[in-house]
Amino acid sequence: MSGLGGLNKSAQGVVVGLVQLQLPVVETAADLAAQTRRICDLVAKARRNQGTMDLVVFPEYALHGLSMDTSPEIMCSLDGPEVAAFRQACVDNRIWGCFSIMEANPDGNPYNSGLVIDDHGAIRLYYRKMHPWVPVEPWEPGNLGIPVCDGPNGSKLALIICHDGMLPEMAREAAYKGAEIILRTAGYTAPIRHAWRITNQANAFCNLAYTASVCMCGSDGTFDSMGEAMFCNFDGTVLVEGGGRPDEIVTAELRPDLVREARTGWGVENNIYQLYHRGYVAVKGGAQDCPYTYMQDMAAGRYRLPWGEQVKVTDGSGFGFAAPVRSYKGPEVHPLVPQAPLTPDSSS
Repeated sequence: MSGLGGLNKSAQGVVVGLVQLQLPVVETAADLAAQTRRICDLVAKARRNQGTMDLVVFPEYALHGLSMDTSPEIMCSLDGPEVAAFRQACVDNRIWGCFSIMEANPDGNPYNSGLVIDDHGAIRLYYRKMHPWVPVEPWEPGNLGIPVCDGPNGSKLALIICHDGMLPEMAREAAYKGAEIILRTAGYTAPIRHAWRITNQANAFCNLAYTASVCMCGSDGTFDSMGEAMFCNFDGTVLVEGGGRPDEIVTAELRPDLVREARTGWGVENNIYQLYHRGYVAVKGGAQDCPYTYMQDMAAGRYRLPWGEQVKVTDGSGFGFAAPVRSYKGPEVHPLVPQAPLTPDSSS
Protein backbone atom coordinates (compact mmCIF):
# COMPACT_ATOMS: atom_id res chain seq x y z
CA MET A 1 0.00 0.00 0.00
CA SER A 2 1.09 3.59 -0.48
CA GLY A 3 -1.90 5.48 0.95
CA LEU A 4 -2.24 7.48 -2.29
CA GLY A 5 1.33 8.59 -1.91
CA GLY A 6 0.85 9.29 1.78
CA LEU A 7 -2.18 11.54 1.43
CA ASN A 8 -4.12 9.07 3.56
CA LYS A 9 -1.66 8.42 6.36
CA SER A 10 -2.42 5.55 8.70
CA ALA A 11 -1.62 5.55 12.40
CA GLN A 12 1.47 3.36 11.92
CA GLY A 13 2.54 4.74 8.56
CA VAL A 14 5.76 6.54 7.61
CA VAL A 15 5.42 8.91 4.66
CA VAL A 16 8.64 9.30 2.68
CA GLY A 17 9.38 11.77 -0.12
CA LEU A 18 12.13 11.04 -2.66
CA VAL A 19 13.50 14.15 -4.38
CA GLN A 20 14.55 13.65 -8.01
CA LEU A 21 16.89 16.62 -7.66
CA GLN A 22 18.13 18.48 -10.74
CA LEU A 23 21.79 17.58 -11.26
CA PRO A 24 23.87 20.66 -10.34
CA VAL A 25 27.26 22.00 -11.40
CA VAL A 26 29.35 22.84 -8.31
CA GLU A 27 32.88 24.11 -8.90
CA THR A 28 33.48 26.79 -6.25
CA ALA A 29 32.69 27.54 -2.62
CA ALA A 30 30.06 30.00 -3.85
CA ASP A 31 28.45 27.24 -5.94
CA LEU A 32 28.44 24.99 -2.88
CA ALA A 33 26.73 27.64 -0.77
CA ALA A 34 24.12 28.23 -3.47
CA GLN A 35 23.37 24.52 -3.80
CA THR A 36 23.08 24.23 -0.02
CA ARG A 37 20.42 26.94 -0.07
CA ARG A 38 18.64 25.17 -2.92
CA ILE A 39 18.46 21.90 -0.99
CA CYS A 40 17.13 23.73 2.06
CA ASP A 41 14.51 25.38 -0.15
CA LEU A 42 13.46 21.94 -1.36
CA VAL A 43 13.13 20.71 2.22
CA ALA A 44 10.62 23.53 2.67
CA LYS A 45 8.94 22.56 -0.61
CA ALA A 46 8.59 18.99 0.65
CA ARG A 47 6.81 20.22 3.76
CA ARG A 48 4.52 22.49 1.77
CA ASN A 49 3.96 19.72 -0.77
CA GLN A 50 2.62 17.26 1.78
CA GLY A 51 1.80 17.93 5.39
CA THR A 52 1.86 14.22 6.21
CA MET A 53 5.47 13.72 5.08
CA ASP A 54 7.80 12.34 7.77
CA LEU A 55 11.09 12.05 5.86
CA VAL A 56 12.45 13.77 2.76
CA VAL A 57 15.34 12.03 0.97
CA PHE A 58 17.85 13.72 -1.33
CA PRO A 59 19.99 11.72 -3.75
CA GLU A 60 23.70 11.12 -3.64
CA TYR A 61 25.64 14.06 -5.13
CA ALA A 62 22.77 16.43 -4.38
CA LEU A 63 25.25 18.95 -2.99
CA HIS A 64 28.31 18.40 -5.19
CA GLY A 65 27.16 17.17 -8.60
CA LEU A 66 28.88 14.44 -10.60
CA SER A 67 32.24 16.07 -11.35
CA MET A 68 34.20 13.84 -8.89
CA ASP A 69 36.06 17.02 -7.89
CA THR A 70 37.95 16.47 -4.62
CA SER A 71 39.09 20.09 -4.21
CA PRO A 72 39.37 20.89 -0.49
CA GLU A 73 37.43 24.14 -0.83
CA ILE A 74 34.23 22.30 -1.74
CA MET A 75 34.52 19.41 0.70
CA CYS A 76 32.30 19.31 3.80
CA SER A 77 32.52 18.31 7.46
CA LEU A 78 29.97 17.34 10.07
CA ASP A 79 30.47 20.64 11.87
CA GLY A 80 30.53 22.73 8.70
CA PRO A 81 27.99 25.27 7.42
CA GLU A 82 26.33 22.90 4.96
CA VAL A 83 25.36 20.33 7.58
CA ALA A 84 24.34 23.13 9.96
CA ALA A 85 22.01 24.46 7.27
CA PHE A 86 20.48 21.02 6.68
CA ARG A 87 19.92 20.57 10.41
CA GLN A 88 18.21 23.93 10.64
CA ALA A 89 16.02 23.22 7.61
CA CYS A 90 14.73 20.05 9.27
CA VAL A 91 13.89 21.98 12.43
CA ASP A 92 12.25 24.89 10.64
CA ASN A 93 10.07 22.56 8.56
CA ARG A 94 9.43 19.94 11.26
CA ILE A 95 10.61 17.08 9.05
CA TRP A 96 13.31 14.41 8.96
CA GLY A 97 15.82 14.62 6.11
CA CYS A 98 18.41 12.40 4.41
CA PHE A 99 21.34 14.29 2.85
CA SER A 100 24.53 13.61 0.88
CA ILE A 101 27.91 15.25 1.43
CA MET A 102 31.44 14.70 0.19
CA GLU A 103 33.32 14.68 3.50
CA ALA A 104 36.87 15.97 3.95
CA ASN A 105 39.33 13.30 5.10
CA PRO A 106 42.64 14.56 6.50
CA ASP A 107 44.23 11.14 5.99
CA GLY A 108 43.39 10.60 2.33
CA ASN A 109 40.66 10.91 -0.27
CA PRO A 110 37.31 12.35 0.82
CA TYR A 111 34.47 10.14 1.99
CA ASN A 112 31.11 9.94 0.23
CA SER A 113 28.88 10.29 3.28
CA GLY A 114 25.18 10.32 4.08
CA LEU A 115 23.27 11.76 7.01
CA VAL A 116 19.80 11.27 8.44
CA ILE A 117 18.73 14.27 10.52
CA ASP A 118 15.60 14.30 12.66
CA ASP A 119 13.00 17.03 13.01
CA HIS A 120 14.84 18.44 16.03
CA GLY A 121 18.05 18.89 14.06
CA ALA A 122 19.97 15.96 15.57
CA ILE A 123 22.03 13.68 13.34
CA ARG A 124 20.53 10.25 13.87
CA LEU A 125 22.51 8.31 11.26
CA TYR A 126 25.98 8.96 9.84
CA TYR A 127 27.27 6.66 7.10
CA ARG A 128 30.26 6.57 4.78
CA LYS A 129 29.74 4.79 1.45
CA MET A 130 31.23 1.33 1.74
CA HIS A 131 31.55 0.55 -1.96
CA PRO A 132 32.50 3.56 -4.12
CA TRP A 133 31.64 2.96 -7.77
CA VAL A 134 35.13 1.97 -8.87
CA PRO A 135 36.95 2.67 -11.13
CA VAL A 136 34.97 5.89 -11.68
CA GLU A 137 34.76 7.32 -8.16
CA PRO A 138 37.77 8.47 -6.10
CA TRP A 139 36.18 8.27 -2.63
CA GLU A 140 37.81 6.59 0.35
CA PRO A 141 36.08 3.28 1.17
CA GLY A 142 33.72 3.64 4.12
CA ASN A 143 34.98 2.45 7.48
CA LEU A 144 31.99 2.89 9.81
CA GLY A 145 29.99 -0.18 8.88
CA ILE A 146 26.29 0.04 8.07
CA PRO A 147 24.45 1.85 10.86
CA VAL A 148 20.75 1.56 11.62
CA CYS A 149 18.80 4.21 13.50
CA ASP A 150 15.37 4.75 15.00
CA GLY A 151 13.33 6.72 12.48
CA PRO A 152 10.02 8.56 12.47
CA ASN A 153 6.92 6.92 13.91
CA GLY A 154 8.79 3.95 15.39
CA SER A 155 10.52 2.86 12.18
CA LYS A 156 14.06 1.52 11.78
CA LEU A 157 16.12 3.13 9.00
CA ALA A 158 19.33 2.29 7.17
CA LEU A 159 21.10 4.13 4.37
CA ILE A 160 23.15 2.60 1.58
CA ILE A 161 24.54 4.69 -1.27
CA CYS A 162 24.31 3.96 -5.01
CA HIS A 163 26.69 1.09 -5.89
CA ASP A 164 26.29 -0.30 -2.36
CA GLY A 165 22.90 -1.56 -3.48
CA MET A 166 24.41 -3.74 -6.21
CA LEU A 167 26.03 -5.95 -3.56
CA PRO A 168 23.35 -8.04 -1.85
CA GLU A 169 25.42 -8.24 1.33
CA MET A 170 24.79 -4.53 1.97
CA ALA A 171 21.01 -4.68 2.19
CA ARG A 172 21.28 -7.99 4.07
CA GLU A 173 23.53 -6.39 6.69
CA ALA A 174 21.12 -3.47 7.06
CA ALA A 175 18.19 -5.81 7.58
CA TYR A 176 20.20 -8.06 9.90
CA LYS A 177 20.70 -5.02 12.12
CA GLY A 178 16.95 -4.41 12.14
CA ALA A 179 16.32 -1.94 9.30
CA GLU A 180 12.73 -2.00 8.07
CA ILE A 181 13.18 0.81 5.52
CA ILE A 182 16.41 0.75 3.50
CA LEU A 183 17.13 4.09 1.84
CA ARG A 184 19.29 4.06 -1.28
CA THR A 185 20.52 7.35 -2.69
CA ALA A 186 22.33 7.53 -6.03
CA GLY A 187 23.63 9.62 -8.90
CA TYR A 188 23.23 6.88 -11.51
CA THR A 189 22.81 7.60 -15.20
CA ALA A 190 20.61 5.85 -17.76
CA PRO A 191 22.80 2.80 -18.56
CA ILE A 192 22.17 1.52 -15.03
CA ARG A 193 18.35 1.74 -15.27
CA HIS A 194 17.60 -1.99 -15.48
CA ALA A 195 20.08 -3.01 -12.78
CA TRP A 196 18.71 -0.20 -10.55
CA ARG A 197 15.20 -1.56 -10.76
CA ILE A 198 15.93 -5.24 -10.22
CA THR A 199 18.34 -4.68 -7.34
CA ASN A 200 15.90 -2.40 -5.53
CA GLN A 201 13.28 -5.13 -5.85
CA ALA A 202 15.62 -7.96 -4.87
CA ASN A 203 17.01 -6.08 -1.86
CA ALA A 204 13.45 -5.63 -0.62
CA PHE A 205 12.25 -9.19 -1.19
CA CYS A 206 15.35 -11.02 0.01
CA ASN A 207 15.30 -9.15 3.31
CA LEU A 208 11.58 -8.50 3.90
CA ALA A 209 12.24 -4.76 3.96
CA TYR A 210 10.95 -1.70 2.17
CA THR A 211 13.44 -0.07 -0.18
CA ALA A 212 13.13 3.64 -0.96
CA SER A 213 15.58 4.67 -3.67
CA VAL A 214 16.25 7.84 -5.68
CA CYS A 215 18.81 9.16 -8.19
CA MET A 216 19.83 12.62 -9.28
CA CYS A 217 17.84 13.81 -12.29
CA GLY A 218 18.32 15.81 -15.47
CA SER A 219 21.51 16.98 -17.17
CA ASP A 220 24.43 19.12 -16.06
CA GLY A 221 25.56 19.58 -19.67
CA THR A 222 27.79 16.50 -19.53
CA PHE A 223 26.02 13.77 -17.57
CA ASP A 224 22.36 12.75 -17.65
CA SER A 225 21.05 11.37 -14.38
CA MET A 226 17.86 9.38 -14.49
CA GLY A 227 15.68 10.22 -11.47
CA GLU A 228 13.80 6.92 -11.23
CA ALA A 229 12.61 7.27 -7.63
CA MET A 230 11.24 3.92 -6.51
CA PHE A 231 9.51 2.40 -3.51
CA CYS A 232 9.50 -1.40 -3.29
CA ASN A 233 7.32 -3.45 -0.99
CA PHE A 234 8.83 -6.17 1.16
CA ASP A 235 7.44 -8.79 -1.25
CA GLY A 236 9.55 -7.24 -4.03
CA THR A 237 6.75 -5.53 -5.92
CA VAL A 238 7.07 -1.88 -6.94
CA LEU A 239 4.69 0.31 -4.95
CA VAL A 240 5.40 3.70 -6.53
CA GLU A 241 7.95 4.90 -9.06
CA GLY A 242 8.90 8.21 -10.62
CA GLY A 243 10.32 9.00 -14.01
CA GLY A 244 12.78 11.57 -15.26
CA ARG A 245 11.26 14.89 -14.21
CA PRO A 246 13.79 16.97 -12.27
CA ASP A 247 12.83 18.19 -8.79
CA GLU A 248 9.70 16.02 -8.61
CA ILE A 249 9.11 14.67 -5.10
CA VAL A 250 7.79 11.11 -5.33
CA THR A 251 5.97 9.98 -2.19
CA ALA A 252 4.60 6.85 -0.54
CA GLU A 253 3.37 5.69 2.82
CA LEU A 254 5.33 2.74 4.18
CA ARG A 255 4.15 0.46 6.99
CA PRO A 256 7.01 -0.86 9.14
CA ASP A 257 4.49 -2.73 11.28
CA LEU A 258 3.71 -4.93 8.26
CA VAL A 259 7.43 -5.63 7.81
CA ARG A 260 7.59 -6.77 11.43
CA GLU A 261 4.52 -8.92 10.89
CA ALA A 262 6.06 -10.58 7.82
CA ARG A 263 9.42 -11.16 9.47
CA THR A 264 7.84 -12.92 12.43
CA GLY A 265 4.86 -14.55 10.70
CA TRP A 266 6.02 -15.71 7.29
CA GLY A 267 7.12 -19.31 6.82
CA VAL A 268 7.60 -19.57 3.07
CA GLU A 269 10.27 -17.14 1.75
CA ASN A 270 11.34 -15.77 5.13
CA ASN A 271 14.79 -15.80 3.61
CA ILE A 272 16.74 -13.66 6.05
CA TYR A 273 15.73 -16.06 8.87
CA GLN A 274 16.13 -19.20 6.79
CA LEU A 275 19.69 -18.29 5.78
CA TYR A 276 20.84 -19.53 9.20
CA HIS A 277 18.17 -22.17 9.75
CA ARG A 278 18.52 -24.33 6.65
CA GLY A 279 16.13 -27.24 6.43
CA TYR A 280 14.44 -26.78 9.81
CA VAL A 281 11.69 -29.18 8.74
CA ALA A 282 14.24 -32.00 8.69
CA VAL A 283 16.56 -31.04 11.56
CA LYS A 284 15.74 -29.25 14.78
CA GLY A 285 16.31 -25.53 14.41
CA GLY A 286 17.81 -26.04 10.97
CA ALA A 287 21.48 -26.19 10.06
CA GLN A 288 23.16 -23.29 11.84
CA ASP A 289 26.50 -23.17 10.07
CA CYS A 290 28.35 -21.05 7.50
CA PRO A 291 28.60 -23.23 4.40
CA TYR A 292 29.52 -20.37 2.06
CA THR A 293 33.16 -20.42 1.03
CA TYR A 294 33.30 -16.75 0.12
CA MET A 295 32.11 -15.75 3.62
CA GLN A 296 34.67 -17.98 5.28
CA ASP A 297 37.47 -16.72 3.03
CA MET A 298 36.56 -13.05 3.42
CA ALA A 299 36.55 -13.34 7.22
CA ALA A 300 39.91 -15.09 7.10
CA GLY A 301 41.44 -12.50 4.73
CA ARG A 302 41.90 -14.94 1.88
CA TYR A 303 39.09 -13.98 -0.51
CA ARG A 304 40.24 -15.00 -4.00
CA LEU A 305 38.24 -15.34 -7.20
CA PRO A 306 39.16 -18.18 -9.55
CA TRP A 307 39.66 -15.56 -12.26
CA GLY A 308 41.10 -12.89 -9.97
CA GLU A 309 44.54 -12.83 -11.58
CA GLN A 310 42.95 -12.08 -14.96
CA VAL A 311 40.96 -9.02 -13.83
CA LYS A 312 42.22 -6.11 -15.96
CA VAL A 313 40.83 -3.03 -14.17
CA THR A 314 42.07 -2.83 -10.59
CA ASP A 315 42.58 0.93 -10.06
CA GLY A 316 41.24 4.24 -11.36
CA SER A 317 44.09 5.09 -13.72
CA GLY A 318 41.84 4.59 -16.74
CA PHE A 319 39.65 7.42 -15.45
CA GLY A 320 42.46 9.82 -14.71
CA PHE A 321 43.20 8.92 -11.08
CA ALA A 322 46.73 8.07 -9.99
CA ALA A 323 47.22 4.51 -8.81
CA PRO A 324 47.03 4.53 -4.98
CA VAL A 325 49.98 3.69 -2.75
CA ARG A 326 48.19 3.75 0.63
CA SER A 327 46.66 0.64 2.20
CA TYR A 328 43.26 0.55 3.87
CA LYS A 329 43.61 1.22 7.59
CA GLY A 330 40.55 -0.74 8.64
CA PRO A 331 37.34 0.11 10.48
CA GLU A 332 37.12 3.26 12.55
CA VAL A 333 35.27 3.76 15.80
CA HIS A 334 33.61 7.12 15.26
CA PRO A 335 30.87 7.72 17.80
CA LEU A 336 28.71 10.55 16.61
CA VAL A 337 29.17 13.52 18.89
CA PRO A 338 25.80 14.17 20.60
CA GLN A 339 24.26 17.34 19.29
CA ALA A 340 21.72 19.42 21.14
CA PRO A 341 18.38 19.78 19.39
CA LEU A 342 18.00 22.99 17.48
CA THR A 343 15.12 25.44 17.66
CA PRO A 344 13.57 27.41 14.82
CA ASP A 345 15.91 30.17 13.64
CA SER A 346 18.58 29.22 16.20
CA SER A 347 21.23 29.70 13.55
CA SER A 348 20.41 33.38 13.21
